[in-house]
Formats: sequence, structure tokens, C-alpha cells
Amino acid sequence: MKITVRVWRQSGPDAKGELVSYPVDDVSEHMSFLEMLDVLNERLTLAGEDPIAFDSDCREGICGMCGVVINGVPHGRGDSSVPTTTCQLHLRSFSDGDVIDIEPWRADSFPVIKDLVVDRGAFDRIIAAGGYIAANTGSAPDAHAVPVPKSDADDAFDAATCIGCGACVAACPNGSAMLFTAAKVTHLGLLPQGQPERKSRVLAMVEQHDAEGFGNCTNIGECTAVCPKGIPLETISRLNRDLLGAMLRPGN
Repeated sequence: MKITVRVWRQSGPDAKGELVSYPVDDVSEHMSFLEMLDVLNERLTLAGEDPIAFDSDCREGICGMCGVVINGVPHGRGDSSVPTTTCQLHLRSFSDGDVIDIEPWRADSFPVIKDLVVDRGAFDRIIAAGGYIAANTGSAPDAHAVPVPKSDADDAFDAATCIGCGACVAACPNGSAMLFTAAKVTHLGLLPQGQPERKSRVLAMVEQHDAEGFGNCTNIGECTAVCPKGIPLETISRLNRDLLGAMLRPGN
């Protein structure tokens, strides 16, 4: 299989970037997208050229480290309409002779560090603002000691699957991180342990979201269309209800 990749190359945050074309010959359709980049980087290194910088870690669709825009779609589009992570995207999703554009996340709040690597520290600061349980709830209770409705438990688990990859931000025309923020607010706000700080949490996290320069959510839905964990748009509605309640009735 032979493809051509056009990769965004940028030597540093303040440098001017551009798309650079590289032919990639003799790659297998069974390779993952990142394995193809590994092969390309080996060839660049042997040729004395600077390898392409990109993020990856588990390569199992778990950690959320991998993340690039492939042909205009965050993480790319796999064999089906189901969103996937970049590390789980395989070359069989492309055809022999294809030209593939690879770019970093495009958002002011995710500044480019080098090539395809962006600084997603803004997400960490949103979590630090309130995405935790600080109230002393005592030692771990016995199983089922605190009843939780199954629907709440299911919704909390679904929200907790967010891996913080940032695809939602890259896809949103407004550069909003509201889907990420809503997922982190929701999975704690639905559980009994998260109730003491429910109001202060949503206020602090949304305030930090805005302070980081992320755009406003206008419910376009592009975020959910590319989310590899399928976080639903209703999660943002739940955040908005919590936020309104916290603003109308301040306090913990």
C-alpha cells in the first residue's frame, strides 16, 4: 500500500507552520495510523531529518493522548460511522494512493508545542478547579450501603468514560470544551459523594473553562459526533441545569 501524507510541521509555538508532503511506501493496511507515523519517522531519522512530533501513550483507545485532525475530522473516520481514537484508526480505512492531511487540534486554548503536539493543560486546570470530591465523606462504605438509582449510576459511568482527548474542542466551530466540562461535572454530580460540592463545583469549573479562552456552546453537536466515547449532548443540558440552579441559589 502506498499513500501520501501531508503533515503539519511547526518547529515551535511561535514558528510559522506549513503542510509538508511525505510519500509512505510499502505500508500494510493492517497498520494503525500511529504505526504508519512510526514507520515514517524511522525513515526521516535515517535520512537525517527531524521526525514528526505527535502524542501517544497506551495506543489502546484508553488514555486520550493521541489526537490529530485527519482529513478535517478529529481522530479521523474509521471503517464505520462510529468515532474512534487516532491510535485505533487503521490504514484499511483508506485506499491505495490516497493523500491524507494530518493537522493538530485547532483551538486557541490548545497552543501548538511542535508539529502535531498541542498543550492541553487547560483541561487539567478545569479539573483542578473543581473536578474532584474534597468533602470528607468518611471511609469507603459497604457495597450498596448508599442506594443509587440505576439510571443515575449508568449516566455517571457513561460521563466518566470521557478520556479528555480534546476532539470535542477541535470539532467545535466555537472551540468550546463544554462537552468535556459537562462530562466531568456530571459523573460527580450524579453520585451521593458528589452532592456536598455540586453547586460550587459547576460554578468553578465553568468559570475556569471560560478563563481558559474556550468558546461558548451553541449546541451544534459536532462535539458528540467525534467523541470516541460517545458522550451525549444531553450531558451539556445537565450541566446547564446545575449551573442555573447554582446561580439562582448560591452555596454548597
